[in-house]
Amino acid sequence: MGKEKNQLNHLAIIMDGNGRWARKRHKPRVFGHKEGMNNVERITLAADKLGIKVLTLYAFSTENWARPKEEVAYLMNLPVKFFDKFMPTLMKNNVKVNIMGYLDHLPKATYDVVKKAMSETAQNTGLVLNFAFNYGSRKEIVSAAQEISKLVKEGKLEIDQITENTISNHLMTAKFGEYQDPDLLIRTSGEQRISNFLLWQIAYSELAFSEKAWPDFTEDDLNQFVENYQTRNRRFGKVNESDS
Repeated sequence: MGKEKNQLNHLAIIMDGNGRWARKRHKPRVFGHKEGMNNVERITLAADKLGIKVLTLYAFSTENWARPKEEVAYLMNLPVKFFDKFMPTLMKNNVKVNIMGYLDHLPKATYDVVKKAMSETAQNTGLVLNFAFNYGSRKEIVSAAQEISKLVKEGKLEIDQITENTISNHLMTAKFGEYQDPDLLIRTSGEQRISNFLLWQIAYSELAFSEKAWPDFTEDDLNQFVENYQTRNRRFGKVNESDS
């Protein structure tokens, strides 16, 4: 009897390398971001074909505001372009859009379009395409701690009632229920770091790194990473019988 394959329900991707991809082609960094945006559609549809329930993409971090103003302005306009171009495809494929992050800090045009995208796809029941936009994991954990502290202060929660589940339930991924923690995290472009992304949620996620920049990351690459994940020995801190 063959070993049962790991089920991949939540895939998270750090879409890295757009700027370097463009510079290698003697193009401005924003050209790379444009190609990266186009690849989001391709990989979303590929993930949907694989039966993945939640696809979380790291699109803009709370630290990215420090980039050149022209690049930040372009990145803020990308959701407008993305949803204008790809919304029919997302609707056709029953994709539900979610945006997590500190959305109140976004420019109005960006804020309006991401809210509209979530509203228009709210009734869809397929893959959840979850963008982390103006998101930072340390800030998210601080916000969760503040919310929990407020409950304690108001007498709605005792300190000894605070558990790991309490914290998980106050994070931005809580709405995904049993799928709130990624099974697999992929980072493109050859960098091997987490960059303040889902620090709590990836405690037991499998990690994988691609040498390819995000615009070059293909459906075949995704399939290979998923196949590799399915055969990994996930122990979650325990010892499997086969290891003893």
